[in-house]
Amino acid sequence: MIDTAFVSYVTVMSITPGPNNLLLAASGVNFGLRRSVPMMLGITLGCVVQCALMTSMLAILLSWMTVVRLPMAAVGCAYLFWLSWKIYRSGSPKEGEKQQPMNLINGALFQAVNPKAWLMATNVAILFTPPDGNMLHHTLLICIGFALINLPCILVWVVMGDRLRQALRVEWKLKMFNTIMGGMMALTALWLLIGEVRHALA
Repeated sequence: MIDTAFVSYVTVMSITPGPNNLLLAASGVNFGLRRSVPMMLGITLGCVVQCALMTSMLAILLSWMTVVRLPMAAVGCAYLFWLSWKIYRSGSPKEGEKQQPMNLINGALFQAVNPKAWLMATNVAILFTPPDGNMLHHTLLICIGFALINLPCILVWVVMGDRLRQALRVEWKLKMFNTIMGGMMALTALWLLIGEVRHALA
């Protein structure tokens, strides 16, 4: 259950680019490390809750997911497109100080519409939940293990954004960064949506 494969899978899924990490990097640039910590903790909390749900109610949730997977993915991707627009429209550093990053609750709730987070939680439940034994014990171990691996991985993105903050004090550089991050978020949303449509049509 909590073995090398689990650590490897969660690390790769947590540290590779996706909606969470793009948001965290953008938040690090626009708001700094300290102000981005609540969102970062909320993201990990939301992912842990997803893992708890998926591992404790796997059969029910999998049957439910087949029905609502595409609509939920469409809603999630629409939200990602909106976020990409918000990132693109982010202003200069002075204007950024007037804005606020996601707080802990919003970071956690964002996972409900994050297709990559649901995919990760579903795979963790399928691949690393034993078919028998104490389900509560297994769920608790998986959630603790997930949090301990996920948090340092997403911290990397906030720190990178925070370190870039000084280099992006010039307005045109910050605008270029936000345009690139917004574009990457939009492409991520499009890629996820196309994948879900292909899965539904398969």
